This record gives sequence, C-alpha cells and structure tokens, in this order.
Amino acid sequence: MHRRDFFKTAAAVALPLWGSSHLLASQQSAVAPRRLADTLAVLDLGDSNVLCSSADSRGLVLVDSGARNSASRLKAAIETVRKDAQVHVVFNTHYHADQTGNNETVAAAGAKIVAHEHTRQWMSTDYWVPSENRYEKARAKAAWPTDTFRITGSLKAGTEQIDYGHLPLAHTDGDIYVFFRDANVLAVGDVASPLRDPALDYFTGAWIGGRVDAMDTILRISNEQTRIVPAAGPPMTRAEFKAERDMMEEVRSRVWARVLKGDSPAEMLQSGVLNGLRRAWKDPHKFLYDAAQGMFAHHNKLDPSVI
Repeated sequence: MHRRDFFKTAAAVALPLWGSSHLLASQQSAVAPRRLADTLAVLDLGDSNVLCSSADSRGLVLVDSGARNSASRLKAAIETVRKDAQVHVVFNTHYHADQTGNNETVAAAGAKIVAHEHTRQWMSTDYWVPSENRYEKARAKAAWPTDTFRITGSLKAGTEQIDYGHLPLAHTDGDIYVFFRDANVLAVGDVASPLRDPALDYFTGAWIGGRVDAMDTILRISNEQTRIVPAAGPPMTRAEFKAERDMMEEVRSRVWARVLKGDSPAEMLQSGVLNGLRRAWKDPHKFLYDAAQGMFAHHNKLDPSVI
C-alpha cells in the first residue's frame, strides 16, 4: 500500500475503531498490561511500549501511540485496562513512527497529542535520511501533535500530577520525559535502551554527550523507587538506568579518544572500543558511525585536543 493511501485508510477506520465497536479488538488477542500502579500500566505492543494512565475520568492518558499497523493491538490492550475507554491525551516522546504510528487514529477519535515543538516540525516536513540516502515524506497532518511546548509543562489527570520536559539532543532533538509523579513512573522514550542499540539521530543534532546529559536529568528528577519506562523493553529501576548512563559516558570517552586519533568507525571497532562493556551492540558499526558524526558537530563541548 502506498504511504499516503495507508494514512487515508487509517483515518477512515479511526472512529469505528475507537468508538463502541469491538470488531478489531476481537480479531486481535489482547496484550496483557504490566501494572505499575492501580491506574498505570505498560502496554507492550511487541516493538514499542505504550504507557497508559486511567486516573482521569475524562479518558485515558497515553505516552506514545505505538508503531504503525498496531492499532488493533493497541485497542485490544486498552480494553484490558478500561472497557470502552476513550483516549483523552497522548504524549509523543519523539517523532519516530515506532512511537507515533497510531497518532492519526487517536486524534480522529478526539485525543489531543502533546509533544515537543521539534517533534511536530520533523513530522510535518520532508527531510533527508543520510543513512538511507533518501527523503522521508512528511506525515499526514492528522498525525501531527496538536499541543506543543519547548521546555517544560504539566497537567492534572484525575488524581495524577503529570510533569513533562525536553531532553535536548539525546536520541533526537525533540525527546521528552513524561513524569507521573504520584505513581512515581517516568516515561523516557528512546533515551533509555535496555534492549535496542542506543540510537543517535545525528542529523537532528543528537549525540552521546546530549544523551548522557539527558540521562543525568532523569536521574536528578527521580529517586530510588522510580520506575523508568523506555520506548521498548521492560521498565527499569533507577539503578539499572544509572548503569546504562555510566556505560554511555564510558563509550563517549572512548569514542572521543579514537576520534582525536582520526580513526574511522571500522578502525574504532577493530581497536575494541566497545569491548568489555555490560552489553553488546547488534550493529556496532552503525552506532560508531552515528556517534562519530554527532561528535564532529559538538566537538567544542568535548575534552580538549592537545596538539
């Protein structure tokens, strides 16, 4: 199916999907939610997490909307949290389709979509993807965030206080956290990567230093009891998140040392720059290429080069 035809189809089925009909939900087995609190659950859609709050009588609050073609799975999962519930608010942690794939559907049913202004810009504009040597077409307008911010914001959802804020240049230039303070749960999108390779969209300005800074922000606003929800994979403890942060700082230091020597990503890999860490990369060459590209753009923020 052509991309724009898909968007038209998604918009056409949106209202019956999110209204009273259970047809698609019955065709797709429900995803068992991982309860983090009485009114807060993680819906694992396979390749993406959706955090779902049922604290507000006006409707559900979601963090991210799931990957494309997962609308029926999302509907089925939501039904396990609250029958016949409407989605009131959706946060997008960044612009990638893994996290924004069902935006059209929830927006057509009346939900407002909250995101950083840069996320709206990436979704509403054609842009070049260097790693794939192609242009990515803008998303259909129905998918764009309806409410954007630049630094921080907050809202009250029933009994739950929700604070959110920008995490600059961590994974993209529009990453955000969403903090459910009463439940003590932090959704951080792809700023945490317990399963995936840590990804750096260097063409948006993201880089290792920005990622470490963003992770430090998460550590500052959390405590030892905070559960941290990534874009994919199981919720993390603060200690697990800190371990990932410390590993990323070690990688930053190692890669920068090799950049100063003029190593290519292949030479970095051959030198063992990623050896002896607490995890292995599925595609280490891509990670090192993206990391080096990001460092070139932010070299003035790194350790001094003494020549």
